[in-house]
Amino acid sequence: MFFCNIFLRAFLSVFLDIVFHVVASVYLSRMNKTACKHTTPEKFFIEACDEGADAVLAIDRVSNEMTLTGKKDVPPSAVTRPICGIMGTIRLVAGMYLIVITRKRNVGSLLGHAVWKAVDFDVISYKKTVLHLSEIQSQENKTFLSMINNVLTTDGFYFCTDYDLTHTLQRLANTSPDFQEMSLLERADQRFVWNGNLLRELGCTLHKFALPVVHGFIVMKPCRINGKIFEWILISRRSCFRAGVRYYVRGIDSEGHAANFVETEQIVLYEGAKASFVQTRGSMPFYWSQRPNLKYKPKPVISKTTSHLDGFQRHFDSQLLIYGKQSILNLVNQKGSEKPLEQAFAKMVSGMNNGMLNYIAFDFHKECSHMRWDRLQILVDAVAETQDEYGYFMVNSEGKTVAQQKGVFRSNCMDCLDRTNVIQSLLARRSLQSQLQRMGVLNVGQRIEEQAEFEKIYKNAWADNANACAVQYAGTGALKTDFTRTGKRTRWGLLMDGWNSMIRYYKNNFSDWIQTVWFCWFQDSIDLFLGNFAVDESDGPTPLRVQKDWKFLTLPIVMLVAFSMCIVCLLMAGDTWTETLAYVMFWGAASAITATIILFNGQDFVDAPKLVHKEKMD
Repeated sequence: MFFCNIFLRAFLSVFLDIVFHVVASVYLSRMNKTACKHTTPEKFFIEACDEGADAVLAIDRVSNEMTLTGKKDVPPSAVTRPICGIMGTIRLVAGMYLIVITRKRNVGSLLGHAVWKAVDFDVISYKKTVLHLSEIQSQENKTFLSMINNVLTTDGFYFCTDYDLTHTLQRLANTSPDFQEMSLLERADQRFVWNGNLLRELGCTLHKFALPVVHGFIVMKPCRINGKIFEWILISRRSCFRAGVRYYVRGIDSEGHAANFVETEQIVLYEGAKASFVQTRGSMPFYWSQRPNLKYKPKPVISKTTSHLDGFQRHFDSQLLIYGKQSILNLVNQKGSEKPLEQAFAKMVSGMNNGMLNYIAFDFHKECSHMRWDRLQILVDAVAETQDEYGYFMVNSEGKTVAQQKGVFRSNCMDCLDRTNVIQSLLARRSLQSQLQRMGVLNVGQRIEEQAEFEKIYKNAWADNANACAVQYAGTGALKTDFTRTGKRTRWGLLMDGWNSMIRYYKNNFSDWIQTVWFCWFQDSIDLFLGNFAVDESDGPTPLRVQKDWKFLTLPIVMLVAFSMCIVCLLMAGDTWTETLAYVMFWGAASAITATIILFNGQDFVDAPKLVHKEKMD
């Protein structure tokens, strides 16, 4: 009888899993809405993706005018192709371009709404030819097109046709009926709408064709604990304000927007109940920089000419308004080049004298040195009472809000990547433990760590989140993901961290030389994509035509020749050893002097972004 019960439970569990996935697949296939693009020599016609909708967006390829029309107005001769949505339009040297999503992949379903990952894009010129451009203009136009495609091919663009991905569950629950009536673009949190600049040409009446696209990471996993199936979701939304890449974008801007700001929300859905826990990360919010200069780790520099307090105040005024109380977890080193940054951050928080801000400095590398990663529990225990006070957002199965999140943890290290992700995953697990117990998924006394199947899903998802954020900001996978995936720091993980660090250094300093189109190239690409730089169609030169200083080419050639001659003199000895020594010393000194000059002027020999930012209008 005992074995029969075990067999019956196993059979029911497998059966329920199959039914769950079949129902989900059928539902998602029905949600797989696509639009169509019809092309004629004079116009583009874009159909709405809503079922039964007759509206068609007509774009005049000559005047750039956009109007609404009907399907009956689409000429039969038009070339038709299915598309998944419009990213927007952008002006380059050759004129206007239409950017469309041509392929998508289903990520999962969030509260009954299909969430998609944009996989492929197409950038289509309004103009039928580029013969009106000069040779230089044509080359620059190709460069700008390459920049746009560079951003589009960066992994991590997501959208939903009938749900707002830019807001957390709590923000959506606390909105008015008027808010719910707005289009997705009108109501979206503009911090996370990465195609906002591209959609500016679309007026209010055309918003049904505009899909807000977020950038970051989304994973949705059906999970099972104690035979109970629930949906576990992780969403990281990367801010488009002060967006950029490692080293070239640090600190904040004048409006208080922090570099590499990411809002991460963990969601649990179970039998009509839902819960979410939100954390944020972002660069230390004052004016500092860390420009590449051929050294492995450039020294960070705090601005001495700018008043930090205004930008700092703006940043936290905004954060307090959106999220409530803030616990700042500063994970940078408290010695060496990172120490002044930690001290400046602590001093500014103290100077604000705001009871809503709580500052905690935790020297991650010192505490976890010699593979003592168990010491991370020191920080988790230190903030446990604060985390209990902040709580999380929860709605029960009857639709009643039973808990609100009253504050967030704002974590940072230097890049807000590796150390930050480790700490966020630990805090999120602690919140999840409480949520699952409250929902009845976990029994009294059970721990998440004991659920091997779910732990594997959880750790891998957080490690994938770390990799996604790292690739988008630093060009390589994250460091320390061996701990996130396994709960242990391994020697193989240390080796992989060393390899990724070398790749980051290579890309930081020599991106144009090896044409990897990263860092300064990608910074320019992001600025163009987000509208921080606007292309002028006039015949005037663009910043792309700026030539390198003479020493950029001359000194490396001199150093290479001198070093080569030094080696030749060693291999082809002269008549006497004194003659050989003299030649070696001469060429060795020449190569050493030029190398010293190059290192002293390191920033001149490292690629820098070329596009000048457009001034923001009030």
